[in-house]
This record gives sequence, structure tokens and C-alpha cells, in this order.
Amino acid sequence: MIKRILLILLGVVVLIGLYILYDLSGYASGVAEDAKVGLFTKWNYSDLKDGDIIFQTSRSSQSKAIQIATKSKYSHMGIIYKKKNEYYVYEAVQPVKLTPLREWILRGVGRHFVVKRLKEREKYLTKANLAKMFDTGETFKGKNYDIYFNWSDEQIYCSELVWKIYNSIGIQIGKLQKLKDFDLSSSVVRNKLKERYGNNIPFNETVISPGAIFNSNML
Repeated sequence: MIKRILLILLGVVVLIGLYILYDLSGYASGVAEDAKVGLFTKWNYSDLKDGDIIFQTSRSSQSKAIQIATKSKYSHMGIIYKKKNEYYVYEAVQPVKLTPLREWILRGVGRHFVVKRLKEREKYLTKANLAKMFDTGETFKGKNYDIYFNWSDEQIYCSELVWKIYNSIGIQIGKLQKLKDFDLSSSVVRNKLKERYGNNIPFNETVISPGAIFNSNML
């Protein structure tokens, strides 16, 4: 009886060890955690293409306010670039830069991410248009992150970067809004606005949100 119990315990230990090894090797090979169901989902990175748009929930201090105000789960985004067989996310953080894809995924809440692609991509994202998008993106490289969400090009935030890169080839993804159009009723949102603007909140400032791009029927 004792031997049987010991064998069962040994089997349990082996199974736990195998699960841990799978867990660690999974992340190393590009397995991302699905935050909704807590399972591991195989992701084939070779399916990605230049210009794909990737979304995640940021861990930043402003993320919750953005989620509430825009009624979207996703508070951060960027554009996929492939360089020398490696995948990167071109993003507006501090500063605007190119981030290795796996590093970008690990930074998000639950390592959960969604990738969307322009409908009829091959028709619109020609070699010439991709080159123009890349050149436009380069004009923003190294610029500071815009915590005030101004529409100027002096500083820039994540969804603004993506929108303006696509706009350079005549494609406008997501509906532009005014700051006053968002849900500003939550104390979380109001406190963040107060922190950023004091009593001079620019309600009429043009804004593009990650949620507006995520919900676009062009993707």
C-alpha cells in the first residue's frame, strides 16, 4: 500500500515537472497566454505581415482610464514590422521606437494580444505603399510620447502613430473623435484628466483611440 502511494506521488511530481517545462519552453518559443481562459495558444509568427496592427492591454498608469473612457479592453497598440526574419512592433512609448515582438507581448497584461489586418491587404499595401508607410513612421522615430494626446506631430501617442502612418497612404482606420466624446464620468478618468491638464481640459482636441481602430470595419 505504501509503495503504491509513493508511486502515485512520484507520478504527480513528474507530471507537475513536465507541465512547468512546457510552460517555460512555451514562452521561449512564442506561446502566448490567453488571458480569458488561462490556456496556452500556439501562435504562428510566420503568419504575420508588415503593416499588421497589434493590440494589448497596457500595464501603464493611464491604461485603466483609457479603457473606461473608450469602453475598450485594449489600451496600447503598434504596427508589425519584419526585419531580417525577426518581428518587431513599431510603437509610441517613451520614445517612439521599434520593439522586438516577444518583448512587446511579455509587457502586456496576461501576455494577451490581438493582431488585426487591413482587408484586401495585398491590394492596398503594395511595396510602394509599405515603403511610404515606413518612411512616414521614421519621421516620428525618437519623438517623445504624448501624455496630453495632442493632435500635433511634435509628440505622439500609440494610436495616433498607427493612424498617421496609414493615413500617409490615404487609408484612415478608425473614427476620429473629440476628447469630449469619450466617457469622462468615471472618477478614474476624471482624476487622470485633472492630473494631466489641471482645470484646462482640452475637450475639443481631436483624438484617435486604440478602441476606435480595433473596432474599425476596415480590419
